[in-house]
Amino acid sequence: MTKLIYTIEGLSVWVGRAFGWCILILTLSVSYEVFVRYVLNAPTVWAFDMMVQMYGALFLMSGPYALAQDSHVRGDVLYRLFPVRWQARIDFLLYLLFFYPGMLALFWYGKEIAADSWRYKEVSWNSPARIQIYFFKTLIPVAGFLLMLQGLAELSRCWRAMKTGQWLPRLTDVKETEDILAEDPFEDQPAAGK
Repeated sequence: MTKLIYTIEGLSVWVGRAFGWCILILTLSVSYEVFVRYVLNAPTVWAFDMMVQMYGALFLMSGPYALAQDSHVRGDVLYRLFPVRWQARIDFLLYLLFFYPGMLALFWYGKEIAADSWRYKEVSWNSPARIQIYFFKTLIPVAGFLLMLQGLAELSRCWRAMKTGQWLPRLTDVKETEDILAEDPFEDQPAAGK
């Protein structure tokens, strides 16, 4: 079960890192558009559509990554006070009752939206550039599928915690600044004079 959890989490982390490059593309395109619009007085027709699509792709594909890293928002005023087994039971139940129905709807209706978009070879109506958007609409069901897959890893993680009373450690990736600052830099070093 542990291997399955880490395989799914590894996929979610890899996808999140890959689509994280959308931030660089988004930043460069915004900077370029601002420069040509306000310095050269020659705005582009494609920049707005491309920025919206990059942001949408980043938003959709970062969901599985956030779930794998346990970095989503949680109202844990009471939850954190419960024993691990009860936390796992609560999470398991909430994934089944709320997470999975939403992700199934995202996948199912996203598949229909993407299929229609491909059938019509849909283009953006926001600008005269008429940028193709059916590629990006395909990310809707893909994100739904990846979220359901990561949800399976989360259910397995909960099941394991209900049995053992301990949470399985997550794959480490980037850390928040406050987490880095809270770490003891001398934790792994031997004491002086030994």
